[in-house]
Amino acid sequence: MTTALITGSTAGIGAAFARRLAAQGHNLVLVARDTKRLGEQATELHDRHGIEAEVLAADLSTEEGIASVERRLDDRTHPVDLLVNNAGFGNKGRYLEVSMADELTMLKVHIEAVLRLTSAATESMRSRGRGGVINVASVAAFVPRGTYGASKAWVVQFTQGAARDLSGSGVRLMALCPGFVRTEFHQRAGMGTDNIPGWMWLDADKLVAAALADLARGKAVSIPDPRYKALMGVVKLAPRGLLGGVSSRTGRKYGPQ
Repeated sequence: MTTALITGSTAGIGAAFARRLAAQGHNLVLVARDTKRLGEQATELHDRHGIEAEVLAADLSTEEGIASVERRLDDRTHPVDLLVNNAGFGNKGRYLEVSMADELTMLKVHIEAVLRLTSAATESMRSRGRGGVINVASVAAFVPRGTYGASKAWVVQFTQGAARDLSGSGVRLMALCPGFVRTEFHQRAGMGTDNIPGWMWLDADKLVAAALADLARGKAVSIPDPRYKALMGVVKLAPRGLLGGVSSRTGRKYGPQ
C-alpha cells in the first residue's frame, strides 16, 4: 500500500483528498493544526476504509511546523508516495489594509512551506524512481489580484518548472487550480459568499477526482472544471490592463465583505 501525506487535511479540499485516497486504499499522513480534529479524522478513515492514518499536528506558518513535516517526508523507512500541499488561507482586505505580519504569514504557508515540503518529498521520491506532488494553487494565480493571487501564481510557476526539471525521473508534479469551493476557507477569512453565483461553486469531491485523474495523465497544471477552463481561456486573451480592472471589480463584488 502506498502512503499519501496531505497538509490542511481536516477540511475542504484537503479532507476530500483524504476521503478519496483512503477509499482507494492508500495509507495517509494527515497534517493540520488541530490535534483533536486530526484524531477524529484518522479514526473515521481507518474504521471506514481499513487504512492506516497517521496524524501530525503542525502549524506551517512556523519554522517548527514546517521542519516537523520535512522530517516525516525525509523518513526513508516509511516513504511518502504522494504529497498534497493543500494548507492555505486568505486575508480579508485589499493591499495595505492587511498587516505586514499577516501578509508574511501567508507567504510562509503558500510559498516557503510549499517549496520546502516539495523539495523534501521529491528528493526521496527521485531516489526511488516514483512519486507525485500536488500543489494546490487557485485560478486566482492567473489574474492580477493581490497578495493571495500572487502567492498562488508562484505555486503554479514553481510547480511547472520543477516538473520540467524532474521529467523522466518518475516523479510527477502538478499545480491544482480550483475556483470557488465550499470549504471553511472564506469563513476563516471573514469573507462573505452570499453574492457569489451558484454556478461558480465547485464540489470538492468531484474536484479531487478530476485532479487525481489529471495527475495520472501527467499534467503539470490542472484546472479541473470546464467552466473555469473556459474563463481562464478568456483571461489569456484579455489585455493585462483591462484584466486588472475587471479583476479588481470582481474582487470587490465576490471577495471579502
